[in-house]
Amino acid sequence: MPKLKPGTIIPTAEEDAFITASAMTDPDAIPLTDEEWETVKPLVRIGRPKAEVTKERITIRLSRDVVTQFRATGDGWQTRMDAALRQFIAEHPLSH
Repeated sequence: MPKLKPGTIIPTAEEDAFITASAMTDPDAIPLTDEEWETVKPLVRIGRPKAEVTKERITIRLSRDVVTQFRATGDGWQTRMDAALRQFIAEHPLSH
């Protein structure tokens, strides 16, 4: 059984039966069956969609002023920093 928050009230079996019977008389409040819940679950998604190409998480030490400048641009600053590094790579190809 999952942990319950303090003050959570669990209905007795009789109370639960009464609540369910009452809900069944209201066409706008009929509870979903287990089978209906199974069809709903795939529609529920939490968080952003999975990316086709994922990024690698690393630890890097950068100059404070560089990080401050990018952070000052607001949300998405890490993506903009990634774009700046990609631009550098395009402009400075490796000479093997």
